Amino acid sequence: MDQTVSKMQATTQASFPELAVVIPTFNERENIAPLAAKLRAALSDIKWEVVFVDDDSTDGTVQELEKTWRQDPRFRCIRRVGRRGLSSAVIEGIQSTFTPLVAVMDADLQHDEMLLVPMFELLRQNQADLVVGSRYAADAGTGAWDERRLKISRFATRLSHIVLKGRQLTDPMSGFFMISRGAFDGTVRNLSAQGYKILVDIVASAPAGLRIKELPYVFGPRRSGTSKLDPAIVLEYLMLLIDKLVGRWIPSRFVMFALIGGIGVVGHMTVLAAMLATGQSFVVAQSVATMAAIAGNFFLNNILTYRDRRIKGFGPLLLGLLSFYAVCLVGAVANVGIANFMFVQSYSWWISGFCGILVGAVWNYAASSVFTWRHP
Repeated sequence: MDQTVSKMQATTQASFPELAVVIPTFNERENIAPLAAKLRAALSDIKWEVVFVDDDSTDGTVQELEKTWRQDPRFRCIRRVGRRGLSSAVIEGIQSTFTPLVAVMDADLQHDEMLLVPMFELLRQNQADLVVGSRYAADAGTGAWDERRLKISRFATRLSHIVLKGRQLTDPMSGFFMISRGAFDGTVRNLSAQGYKILVDIVASAPAGLRIKELPYVFGPRRSGTSKLDPAIVLEYLMLLIDKLVGRWIPSRFVMFALIGGIGVVGHMTVLAAMLATGQSFVVAQSVATMAAIAGNFFLNNILTYRDRRIKGFGPLLLGLLSFYAVCLVGAVANVGIANFMFVQSYSWWISGFCGILVGAVWNYAASSVFTWRHP
């Protein structure tokens, strides 16, 4: 009996995959079949599985993934509805598997799948904890990128070194890498899971001693679909950097909320000056400027700070705006009350004013997170 059980365990263990390839997808239907064929060919000597993490694609990607799974059960899919983001998709995909090694790559056929084998060998031989496919190492390349995109990428790379704890990477913006299970498990609880640059998040969050190697490859052309690079991606990257810098003390979302509040002050003063120039009384001008500034802050926060909880549709937007007005009214009362209390207690005017502003800002942020931009 014991021998039979041992043989069954040995057979089962021999069939366990050694490598999982996690691939986030959003509207990549045309790329699924050729990518699957490339992975089968590249990984023929490795026991592997592929985990697609789809963010509710609308172009038939899921149906194509189901077809691929029926042909080969080593390809499986996690369907996410109501949540979106490359970093969180990667984390969810990695946590859905127990393989000792995990690779991350895009579905757009721009990453060189042939690099997966040398990555695998470096990690299996314990020569590294993380192996990164680099577009900037010697003998590598960015393919058909124009000068504008090159400049953006290089600038983002320089910014990333602010949070990388002195770890030198030629391509920290890469979305193509392989990591050991132990290295990921030692890092996952510190991840911000924001935006699209999961590698920066991993390296910035990892404890000391993380061994990193880079392998060169040439970034390929996109064959179908559209690039996900847009201004919102740039904003999410900046929020990731803010979170890595000050997130232990101040939420990055609050920092963005406060910055938009600063923009609101400029808008307030502009409207106030314009109203006064037309001969309006100060009370009327100040009232209109206040209402305009709050409305401006609401729409900017809806687009930027709370992009993942964005309110859409005329009715919901109107209700959201009204709730934001109510929140800010209470915040204004708290601001004046705290400032006046401290001033009466003989604190200087500027300390009193600053404390009032801080209390009002914290209230507005906390209350609007609960009442205006409720988490779905």
